[in-house]
Amino acid sequence: MKGFFITGTDTGIGKTCISAGLTHLLVQAGYQTAAIKSLAAGQDLVDGRWVNEDVAVLRRASNMGLSDAEVGPLQLRTACAPHIAAKLEGVEISREDLLVSIRKLGERADVCIVEGVGGFRVPLAPGWDTADLAVDLQLPVVLVVGMRLGCINHALLTAEAVRARGLQLTGWIANTVEAEMPYLADNLAALSDGGCGLQAPCWGHVPWLADPSAAAMATCLDPSLVLAGLAPSP
Repeated sequence: MKGFFITGTDTGIGKTCISAGLTHLLVQAGYQTAAIKSLAAGQDLVDGRWVNEDVAVLRRASNMGLSDAEVGPLQLRTACAPHIAAKLEGVEISREDLLVSIRKLGERADVCIVEGVGGFRVPLAPGWDTADLAVDLQLPVVLVVGMRLGCINHALLTAEAVRARGLQLTGWIANTVEAEMPYLADNLAALSDGGCGLQAPCWGHVPWLADPSAAAMATCLDPSLVLAGLAPSP
């Protein structure tokens, strides 16, 4: 299975939009690209059908004609932490079933973009969280940093946790989640600092966008760094 595991410094910092942008970029580069929302919590009833908007965004970005069920192998109705939503709905989150679904789609794709849930460590089932999911998949990790107050601490702690699991932090993407952030350039400089920053290449800085479409996101990313991230580690 070839691709990236997308994690973030928190929830609500644009992982899905960035994942869609990466998918769009890879599609434009000629890859059959599957975008997967590993677990999706929160659905709306649209024309008699339950829909998760993140799953719909990722499905539209892919070029494989995937169904909602393939993009979102486990979707829950309640918009809250997955393990809480699963308990409320009487659903068991099965580690084996989820991994089988993701890997099965991975066999059909040239590249898979697998989006995690919330931050790097979100409980899924007893003794298993999203960090364990990343380890199970053994994909290089891309960190989406939501550029807002506190992002430096959140980003550095997340990078430390990723590496502590023996995973490769192959790149990071700055996503400006607020229309105005004081000292944005200084925060970016701190995260890029060779001595105490994230110690990984920055694949791009996404400014605040009123319409964060997959195509718009892709224009903010460096294609050469993204494609280099697909190469095996030496």
